[in-house]
Amino acid sequence: MVKDTYSKMLILRFPKDSANRPVVCNLAKEYDLTFNILNATIYPRKEGVMVLQLFGTPQNFERGMAYLKEEGIKVQKTAEEIGRNEDVCTHCGTCTAVCPTGALSISRPDMHVVFDQEKCSICKLCVPVCPPRAMNLHPAEDLVQP
Repeated sequence: MVKDTYSKMLILRFPKDSANRPVVCNLAKEYDLTFNILNATIYPRKEGVMVLQLFGTPQNFERGMAYLKEEGIKVQKTAEEIGRNEDVCTHCGTCTAVCPTGALSISRPDMHVVFDQEKCSICKLCVPVCPPRAMNLHPAEDLVQP
């Protein structure tokens, strides 16, 4: 990642009249921001919600946030994130069966569960299915990285 680049996980709430516009594409094209969509539920003529990780320079990030506000999109930081207690994990793989993004996977040939935080969409499905309770939900740290 380039020095002076922000990385921030955000929740975008689209009003029903903007759900069919290419808002996220415009962030990339017009404001030179890159993104990773982690989770999205957007239907035509209904409110939409998207969780994404956004990357860019501080100046472009600020301009992109102003654009989203102009478009009537509510932007909020994620309040929670998923973590894993390595000391408690038994590597049973139960969590990998419910993970929709591949953030939890089995490493071969050692058969250990690997957790990729950047792929996590914070869907929380892994938390209740983990037999030893190694997966947990905790308040998000400040995700802006200078």
